[in-house]
Amino acid sequence: MSNIALLIAGGSGNRMHQDIPKQFITVNERPVIVYTLEAFENHPEIDAIAVVCIEGWDQVLWAYAKQFNISKLKYIVPGGENGQSSIRNGVFELEKHFSSDDLVLIHDAIRPMVSAEIISDNIRIAKKYGNAVTVIPCAEAMMQTEDGVVSCGSYPRDQLKRTQTPQAFRIGDICELHRSALEAGVTNSVASCTLMIEMGRQVYFSSGSEKNIKLTTVEDIDIFKALLAAKRSDWLK
Repeated sequence: MSNIALLIAGGSGNRMHQDIPKQFITVNERPVIVYTLEAFENHPEIDAIAVVCIEGWDQVLWAYAKQFNISKLKYIVPGGENGQSSIRNGVFELEKHFSSDDLVLIHDAIRPMVSAEIISDNIRIAKKYGNAVTVIPCAEAMMQTEDGVVSCGSYPRDQLKRTQTPQAFRIGDICELHRSALEAGVTNSVASCTLMIEMGRQVYFSSGSEKNIKLTTVEDIDIFKALLAAKRSDWLK
């Protein structure tokens, strides 16, 4: 059975206010997406990598794969008009090349700090239950609000999980889910896990990490640089 990483790099990164998409911003002489690619390239259980790429950047991505020895990158697929359609493009392409029982690990290209342990646990849970969503506990108090200004209620945090990626599914299952969603007119779900819930399915949890951050703002880049520096100092010991 194969395990394929599907990196979602179809977004333009408007919240970052930069001239190039955030997945291609260079940090310490490496584009963000290369850190993410390397995490899956170096994982022994990952057999192939596919990327859903923003229009016009596919040749740049092939060049980076060659430069940084990403030998597992096999497919680059065009992005869609939103996250759900980008993921749909990716899984429909993988369906042509792999069996319905193979696992696809859908991962944000802008989560470059994903660890081998997170990937391994995601695969383990998905093999056991049929899917796996990377989550971390909710440490903060959660307040409810109608208008974003005032709150008169809270939600018990022990009943909440914060989702990350990767999110793993059998290829046949996730393709069938996307077909059902299209038929039902569900076209803009924010993530694979929310699409599962909206379509009446269950999802199972695998273990994430606070370090597995998503780079959506300039402040996140600062945190990423600090995490890289901390990691490097560990290597120096």
